[in-house]
Amino acid sequence: MATLAAARDIPILIRSPAACSERRVNPSWTISQLKARLEPITGIAPALQTLAVRQPHQKEMTAISAADEDRTEIGSWSLLAYAELHVASTDPSSATAIPPLSSVPKYEMPVETYSSLPATVLAYKRTHQIGRFDPHAPEWKERKAADLWKEIAEGRITLGARCILSPLTTRRGTVAYVGLIPEIPGVGPWVGVRLDEPAGKNDGSVGGKRYFECGPEYGVFVRPNRVDVGNWTELGLDEDDGDPDEI
Repeated sequence: MATLAAARDIPILIRSPAACSERRVNPSWTISQLKARLEPITGIAPALQTLAVRQPHQKEMTAISAADEDRTEIGSWSLLAYAELHVASTDPSSATAIPPLSSVPKYEMPVETYSSLPATVLAYKRTHQIGRFDPHAPEWKERKAADLWKEIAEGRITLGARCILSPLTTRRGTVAYVGLIPEIPGVGPWVGVRLDEPAGKNDGSVGGKRYFECGPEYGVFVRPNRVDVGNWTELGLDEDDGDPDEI
């Protein structure tokens, strides 16, 4: 088993009824060790977990189980990079049976209705000539755009650079776009980031126009001041991302 113990970490995609997360595992871990690390990600207690793996380019899944899970290493299943690890619960009444928040219908007020209301932030700005209602707005917009481009240059925000998104360090990714996005309200450039995990808001496109390639919910566009460029590696299972709502 010495070969397995010295094996490198493998990136895999973890799927459960309430979570989808790309993490790294080590083939030398036992099934029990893997289940313990999966609990904070999936919300399923180790004793209730059932595991199954689907290797890349395969349709069928293989169960991961053993009579002695404390001694059986997961490397016995010859895990390949980006295999899918499906985690289910033996308790149908567990909290993981709750549908994801994204599937819950939400009320959205029409723009026309909001614009007609008297006691709103928009009405206050209109009355006091703030923001886009300021008669000096064009000059202010030019200054703001220049400041944003300066932040990009000073922050070394370039295509392909690894980064994290502040103020939380939960979301890490790669800079995939730097520039103007007419479809998004606002002045100056935006930074498009291809996230390591599906914790974004889009697939690299805005209003039907594509700015970079990525999977659904792996893309996000932010201002330069939220991008911290550096040698940020992908999070492993042992690393606490500090915000379970971002999983």
